[in-house]
Amino acid sequence: MIKIYRTENSKIGEEHAFDPGSWIQLTDPSMDELELISERFEIDIADVRAAMDADESSRVELEDEYTLILVDIPIIEIRNDQKAYTSIPLGILLLDDYLITVCAEETPVLQYFVNSTVREFSTKKQMRFVYQILYRTCMVYQLYLRTIDSKRTEIEERAQENMKEEDLVTLHELESNLVYFATSLRANGTVIDRLSRYSRVRQFPEDKDLLDDVKVENGQAIEMTIIYRDIIHGTRELLSNIIDIRLNNVMKYLAAITIVMAIPNIISGFYGMNVDAKWVPLVRTPFGFGIICVMTVVICVIVLKVLKKKKML
Repeated sequence: MIKIYRTENSKIGEEHAFDPGSWIQLTDPSMDELELISERFEIDIADVRAAMDADESSRVELEDEYTLILVDIPIIEIRNDQKAYTSIPLGILLLDDYLITVCAEETPVLQYFVNSTVREFSTKKQMRFVYQILYRTCMVYQLYLRTIDSKRTEIEERAQENMKEEDLVTLHELESNLVYFATSLRANGTVIDRLSRYSRVRQFPEDKDLLDDVKVENGQAIEMTIIYRDIIHGTRELLSNIIDIRLNNVMKYLAAITIVMAIPNIISGFYGMNVDAKWVPLVRTPFGFGIICVMTVVICVIVLKVLKKKKML
């Protein structure tokens, strides 16, 4: 899908022609649409398609007539019937009078601009637009990182009461998401450093301050990723230890019950031996069976108290 936007008097509107100063947005484009952009603006088709490959790395490539900027942006996907977080490439093509973005999916990073929620946004100020895209990318990363930490907090809070084995799987997936984020953010940091030395397109004085903000926010997102990953790792170990402790408690309880239940079996085993009745205690005593039962119960109670004192029950 191809959409064309252009700002006039600080307001963005959708256009129907490739007018100079436009932002051309390609979202999950077909091969025909990619070829159209490639032929219309004389761009190598491989560079136009670069963002469609999920394995493409973040980079900056300077060509004679255009510049290709590839960065990783965060997205939400459904994995194992649950929300998961990962990153996909976003391609930005800078030409003399146009800026083209290519992405395989709809992304909230670019929706900020479509919905006119970004201050001082203009499709004609290309480098500022690029920096604003990078800044919004950092903000979305941080938003998703806080959401991941909130999920971890929920699991940790119910660890003592209603913890399930599935929580360990969820924590593992969250930790995997953070690994993807850390890799993508570091790659984006390399792109940001490269852009700080970029001088092909005219930049306005305030663009330098915006680029510095992008560096700070990207660095903060990296730090958040590392911290949250370490915390999730510790939480996962905590839950594993809790599960082990609960299993040990169950085994102790079952062992204690086995000991108590063994006492009547031992006593009945003695009285079931094939020996002369005169050698069996209480065999000729009135109410002997009842006395034996009472003694068995008393012994079981004593053993129970001893086990309870030893904290086996």
